[in-house]
Formats: sequence, C-alpha cells, structure tokens
Amino acid sequence: MDRYHSGRNLTQQLVHTLGETIASGRYQPGDGLPSEASLCEEYGISRSATREAIKMLTAKGLISSRPRQGIRVQSRARWNLFDPDVLDWILRASPSLEMLREFMQLRKAIEKEAAALAAAEQDRDRIAGIEDALARMKAAEGGLGDAVEADIAFHINILNATNNPFYIQLGSFIETALRVSIRFTNRIKGVESASYANHKKLYDAIERGDVTGASSASAAMQSEALELIESQLGARQVVADAVV
Repeated sequence: MDRYHSGRNLTQQLVHTLGETIASGRYQPGDGLPSEASLCEEYGISRSATREAIKMLTAKGLISSRPRQGIRVQSRARWNLFDPDVLDWILRASPSLEMLREFMQLRKAIEKEAAALAAAEQDRDRIAGIEDALARMKAAEGGLGDAVEADIAFHINILNATNNPFYIQLGSFIETALRVSIRFTNRIKGVESASYANHKKLYDAIERGDVTGASSASAAMQSEALELIESQLGARQVVADAVV
C-alpha cells in the first residue's frame, strides 16, 4: 500500500490494492484470491475491514465470493466499466488501443447528444462554466495552467449544462478515461494541448443555442480523435502482417 493510496481508510486501501492487482492480470478470470484470513495477515488489517473490501470488489464485478468456492476473479465481461475505480485500474494497467477506440465510440454517441441538449437548455450559469474552461484552455496554450485539466473541465461542464442527472453522473467515468485518451491523441498529433479553435466552435454553438451546430461540432471532434486511434491500429496491423 504505497503513497498512491494515502488518505484512504484501510478498507479503501485494500480495495484499490487488490483492484489494481486484478486489473494488471496477475490474477486471471477464474483464479482464486487468498482467503480473507490470508489477506488480513498479508496486509495487516482487521477481518471486518477485509470483508468490507471483498464486498466492494464484488459490487464492482471484479470478484465473486461464495461458500466453499472462495474468492474468485470474474471475467472482464462482468466488470463494471462505468465504475471510475475499475476504469482507472484498467487504464493504469493496460490502456490498449482497442479500449481507447471503444471509449471514443461511446464518447461520440454520448457527447454529441449532450452538446445538443446543453444548447437547447441554455442554462446560462452552466454555460458560463464551459466558457471558463475554454478560457483556461486558451491560457494553457500560452503555458499558463494545465492543458489536460482544462480540456477535461470543458467536456465535464458540457455534461453539467444538459441539466440531465444521467449525463451529469457520467462525469466521473468520462473524466477518468479522458486523462488517458487526451494525452494519447495529443501525442499522436504531436501537440501538448487540444485544438482551442475546435473547442471554441463547439462552445459558440452551445452559447447561441444552435442545437444542430453543437451536435455536429462535438461529433467532428470525437471523429477526429477516433480516426487517430484507428490509424494507429491500422499501422500496427501492417507491422504485424509484415512480420508474418
């Protein structure tokens, strides 16, 4: 349990330690984890804290715990990918191109509709939040502030501006994956920050209430990122075919 886990109680520390271990592939689906008693001894925490950690990991879909079967790792198909912790563990362990592509496909479907809804809602306070994030992106281009944090804030504020609790609650999930995908796509493009001009176009459409324009601008941004990932997958396949 290292400094990454500091600030969490013992149950939370064990949840994150085991979650990262499982996501890293140390335990494969169907593998058994040590017993509760063994985990207590290994990590030096109480039986009640260990039992609570097992319950939390079970709720996240990573493991199952049954009498006479013990604690076993579930297949990835059962993991709750919308849980920010689970997604973070996976991305820390193995942010594959395939997974980034799948995330971008989901973003494209979600965010263009969120942008359209934000334009239709016209919540001026929340649109001001988008504008503030856009200003931070502009400042980051000049070396003032964190470009990735500003970019993330821009997209999260669009979700907030929908005034739809289902979109808003996707914020933690989107934020977690954006931290990986933004850096990846920027690296492919050879830039340190996302295009301010593209984000400004999206903001302007939302600000003036242009529902169609907002949806189109958002879809165009996601399509560009998706195409970058597809190009990397294609290049990797060419290399693989050449080796064969």
